[in-house]
Amino acid sequence: MRDPSSQLEQTQASMDDLWFKVRGIERFHDVRMEPRLVESHVLFIVKAGGGRLMIDLQSYRLSQDTVHIAHPGQTAGLTAENGETLDLYMIMFDVRSETGTEAVFLYDGEIHVRADAQTQVLCDSINDCFRNERALERFRGQSFFQELLYGAMSQIRHSPEADSRTALNRTKAYIDSHYSESLTIERLARMADISPKYYVNLFKKTYGISAIDYLTEARVNAAKQLMMRSDARLRDIAHQVGYNDEFYFSRLFKKETGMSPTAYLKKRSRKIAAYSPSVLGQMLALKTIPYAAPLHPKWTAYYYMTYRDEIPLHLSAYRFNEDWESNIETLIRHKPDTIISMDDLEPEERERLEKYTNVEFIPIKDTDWRERLRLIANYLELQHEAESRLLSYERKVRIARERIHKTIKDDTVLAISIHKQNCYRSPTRGMREVLYEDLQLKPLPDCHSEACKKPISVEQIAEIDADRILLNVCQETESLNGWQELQSGQLWKSLKAVRKNQVYLISSDPWREYSAYSCERMVEDLVRQLCGDRPF
Repeated sequence: MRDPSSQLEQTQASMDDLWFKVRGIERFHDVRMEPRLVESHVLFIVKAGGGRLMIDLQSYRLSQDTVHIAHPGQTAGLTAENGETLDLYMIMFDVRSETGTEAVFLYDGEIHVRADAQTQVLCDSINDCFRNERALERFRGQSFFQELLYGAMSQIRHSPEADSRTALNRTKAYIDSHYSESLTIERLARMADISPKYYVNLFKKTYGISAIDYLTEARVNAAKQLMMRSDARLRDIAHQVGYNDEFYFSRLFKKETGMSPTAYLKKRSRKIAAYSPSVLGQMLALKTIPYAAPLHPKWTAYYYMTYRDEIPLHLSAYRFNEDWESNIETLIRHKPDTIISMDDLEPEERERLEKYTNVEFIPIKDTDWRERLRLIANYLELQHEAESRLLSYERKVRIARERIHKTIKDDTVLAISIHKQNCYRSPTRGMREVLYEDLQLKPLPDCHSEACKKPISVEQIAEIDADRILLNVCQETESLNGWQELQSGQLWKSLKAVRKNQVYLISSDPWREYSAYSCERMVEDLVRQLCGDRPF
């Protein structure tokens, strides 16, 4: 086995051949950061408290004795945990070689360090420098970053606790791939070379779930996959996921999922693929989980976090289906019974889809989400579920409308999205319908689809001067920089909504999707933001 200290020395030595430049710094205090695309290297340092960081598909526990690094092209999002505060710095930086070409920082993911007060001081200093208008001060911030990087890299530790966490990660990965084996706490603790009691406590503290519950979850999720992809009998499925007693497995499965394996099999017997996130949103509203759907921790964050274990076949959802060719090839290999797609595809994509598969196209033109829901329900023979969902939505909207109007009275509400360097007013159909039709908020001038396709200037926003602003910022560098520039301007600061602290950040998921499920989530989000209530 390679000596860790020797490997560390070699990695540290390579830093002498690299150049580092800070691009920006953000500070998060008890604020969730929805998953965003990372376009530079990013260093996450906790100033106080704790929480969770997701880099691509990997979840990490945030603490002051760890730093985390993400690379360009990855996605990253963070949340404070229940009952905990979180004060965190996110530093964006570029790495180049001696020749000036882009280079990759050799560290990634989680790095255990010794908590050091000087680290916090340096983070504060970098933040102050990059908030300063003087270029010389920002230049000074670069030197502070070099000192911060040196301090963090020189404080990397290989203490027993750090080694235990590394071993713990290995046992978690072992559970993921060997769930069918007879795994006990004693066996897993031996693998981590720590006591069973310490293993139990450390696993729960690190991952937020007990080791036994995690094992059960892994086995049940594997069973769901087998049920969807195999004609094996229930007894065989139970054995394949680690249970010798099929009746015990059935009881456990029902406890975990709320239904028996037989009922689950019946409900999921038809293999239906949702070709787009909006179709997935419609199917979920019909209480139907598809066999395949586009999932990604950034582009479909809610669906990914909530349903990734329920949906056996994950299609790419990267940047609004840029990977459509590989998605079609994946569907060809797995042969779903049918595919449901909206009909707004490019001609080549539609032709390829029609050629190889049984596809039901749902029309975009002259239909709203309610009509599309009914069309999908008719195809799936779920008309009752559709009508029930529509009645439920109308009830929720009526309650939400009363709460919101009671709270904001006749205040005007403007929804704005920032993409790149431009602002757009209520750019999506779902935003406009939910705000001004369903919830019947006071209408604003020129809030129609054609006007909303054109950028709106800060001067035009000031002319509208809405009482409240809902703000959606695309989570990529240029848009985030555009938001920073916008809020630093005097005209923005003079807006009524800004002066009254009535600007509310809304995430792209659900506010940029258009389906029964996303519209319902928009209503709930608005009640939460404007009324401070737990909705419904």
